[in-house]
Amino acid sequence: MNPGTAAKAPAAISFGAALRFWLQLGFISFGGPAGQIAIMHRELVEKRRWVSEKRFLHALNFCMVLPGPEAQQLATYLGWLMHRSWGGVVAGSLFFLPSLALLIVLSWIYMAFGEQPLVAGIFYGIKPAVAAIVLHALHRMASKSLGNPLLAPVPWAIATMSFVAIWALQLPFPLVVLGAMLLGAVLARVAPGSLLHGRGHATGLNVVRDAALIDDDTPTPPHAQFKRSRLATVLLVGAALWLLPMAALFFSVGWNGTLTQIGWFFTKAALLTFGGAYAVLPYVNQAAVEQYQWLSTGQMMDGLALGETTPGPLIMVVAFVGFVAGWVKQVAGPDALFLGAALAACVATWFTFLPSFIFILAGGPWVESTRGNLKLTAPLAAVTAAVVGVIANLALFFIAAVAYPDKAAGILDTPIDAVALGLVAAAALALWRLQWGVIQVIAASAAVGLLLRWLALA
Repeated sequence: MNPGTAAKAPAAISFGAALRFWLQLGFISFGGPAGQIAIMHRELVEKRRWVSEKRFLHALNFCMVLPGPEAQQLATYLGWLMHRSWGGVVAGSLFFLPSLALLIVLSWIYMAFGEQPLVAGIFYGIKPAVAAIVLHALHRMASKSLGNPLLAPVPWAIATMSFVAIWALQLPFPLVVLGAMLLGAVLARVAPGSLLHGRGHATGLNVVRDAALIDDDTPTPPHAQFKRSRLATVLLVGAALWLLPMAALFFSVGWNGTLTQIGWFFTKAALLTFGGAYAVLPYVNQAAVEQYQWLSTGQMMDGLALGETTPGPLIMVVAFVGFVAGWVKQVAGPDALFLGAALAACVATWFTFLPSFIFILAGGPWVESTRGNLKLTAPLAAVTAAVVGVIANLALFFIAAVAYPDKAAGILDTPIDAVALGLVAAAALALWRLQWGVIQVIAASAAVGLLLRWLALA
């Protein structure tokens, strides 16, 4: 037992218990990557203690430098680490399947019936809760991954530079990540201890913390150790899972068929999503609206709003794009608009998320082997510090969006939505002081938003 570590760790987690948690997570993962990572950190590190802080951050660092939705990849990684490949597949799939089902329903309502005022009221209440969740995530991530600014100023400096680069200079996220990795590599040589954050009085051998099921010194399980045969198997299975559906679409509707083009386009998009959904949305918008003419610019904006206010990764907006494309192009005929649109949404989702599973299952063993190697972990630690700055920018962006909902008129010409800001403060109070869970905060905020809209319509 390490000094400063409590002896008692949680009991082994059954596959069924893990499955129930991943399913629950799929329904409450609001707030974009920051909010979703915050929920997983709170549930898996702090509350359930399934994984230690260091193991969680090490996995997160790897996911941050991959193309694709990092929160979904993190869930896949942790599920794989606990319960082998099937655990990763289940965790990663349940992270977005509830969102896919919900988006298909909402997309059908959108295309068939137009706007729903009461649903808009629910979303009005959820948005302030999302802003509060991100603020809470910022506080927790900063305090745990950066430590005491007086004892470890370098991580704080990297986080500050990241925030300035994203917010003021508007540099692309991939460039910020690359810069942080290069800086971490340099610091590993010239100042090896500069990225080790201090915790003030919390550091020291006499501090006792609760042990985790997968703790800092827990050996890498056999299934997570690198083997060339396992890597070859993952790559072959992944290639087959891409090639067989693509071949089926090609032989059924041809290369120029809408479903085939959806599969091919979103395969390319999945490999370009460095930095999350916002980095790839301009590419998706340009191709879907201008090149393929699957939907209009206004519809794309509405789809983004649905993606922002439903659980799951924001890149799930691809399901909306696929649904509208299948509806407009009538891929299953004019008498089966919903069936064709739902099929197109599933095709878009399949080809968007498949690469993420391959990246995690193929690269996970290498990542596990790098724990404790300063030359490899220092760049990833710098990425963690940079992520704190990115989360700070996201929190500022969400608060501005809540405070000034009609940004098209210009912030100076738009009155502040004091009610929405009050909901942010109330949600933050519930999280910080009352220790409410994320589900409680989201449910209460949605109920308040629905009540406000009902009163406005009455």
